[in-house]
Amino acid sequence: MQKTTLITGGAGYIGSHTALALIDAGQQVLVLDNLCNSCRESLKRLEFLTRIRVDFIEGDIRDTKLLDDIFSRYDIDAVMHFAGLKSVEESVRQPLEYYANNVVGTLNLCHAMARSEVFKLVFSSSATVYGAPRKIPIIEDLGTGKPVNPYGRTKLMIEELLTDLCLSDPRWSIAVLRYFNPIGAHESGLIGENPNGRPNNLLPCLTQVAIGRAPELTVFGGDYPTVDGTCVRDYVHVVDLADGHLKALQALQRRNGIHVWNLGTGIGYSVLQIIRSFEDITGVTIPFRFAPRRAGDIAQCWADPSKAWRELGWHAQRDLMQMIIDTWRWQLCNPQGYRSQPELLASIALKQWV
Repeated sequence: MQKTTLITGGAGYIGSHTALALIDAGQQVLVLDNLCNSCRESLKRLEFLTRIRVDFIEGDIRDTKLLDDIFSRYDIDAVMHFAGLKSVEESVRQPLEYYANNVVGTLNLCHAMARSEVFKLVFSSSATVYGAPRKIPIIEDLGTGKPVNPYGRTKLMIEELLTDLCLSDPRWSIAVLRYFNPIGAHESGLIGENPNGRPNNLLPCLTQVAIGRAPELTVFGGDYPTVDGTCVRDYVHVVDLADGHLKALQALQRRNGIHVWNLGTGIGYSVLQIIRSFEDITGVTIPFRFAPRRAGDIAQCWADPSKAWRELGWHAQRDLMQMIIDTWRWQLCNPQGYRSQPELLASIALKQWV
């Protein structure tokens, strides 16, 4: 009987793309998601793309009874853990929610895994654990810093929890993937980023302005010590990220202990550079205004991803142009996100530029 990989948060943006990558690689997946910032429709789109039914359970990783039931009912041999709240801005306003969901939820998940003797885990971490980096590009050996927001602190706490877990029990094999700024969408235009409510990340905000759902883009801070005064980030295509998770899971088959890898392109782009690139590629003008710096943001960061290449054979294959093209295709095909009419998607996608 084929083993199953449990994907927590698998109906979300990165989780759904990773689920697709695993299914395409011939693996059996089970998705657990509470749908607080995701949509069941994403899994229906996965089923359309793969022609395979995706097993799904709606529920929360803080529900210990549910977790025990899942591990008893399914033959799970590994977990990919995406479930967690992820807005830097929101974490500053609601820190208790972030500690409860992200840290306590992960603790419950690890307890349930240990009770069922499942010891392989791929954890969705973040470059925010580096805090304000002392050196750029950021390498894993630089060590973690002091994250400047509660979201980053929850990720760092989880990493420390997982490190202690591996030290206490050599049966654990854990991959910690610190990725930078995911953008893009699947080339089909069928799955992509679909934030509930007002988006927090740059590209969804930008494309909603481009499609007419918002009047202008707000650029938080124009006085950072960067090339043009706006924040600089390492943007990586979500499909490349999904491939990185698949390669990390495969690496755990031959590695015990905890292993940390950056997933990024190694190139930093400012907010204004992203806006100009989007305008050049799509021909759509983006009106924007400057606003004060946002709490919890740092000036700049980008990755040194060479360790992932050496040890996983992974590197980002899609450049900024492809990221923007795929993001814009997703927005054009889904002007209302997953609320858009799926029967129109194929014809719309065929008529749009590629």
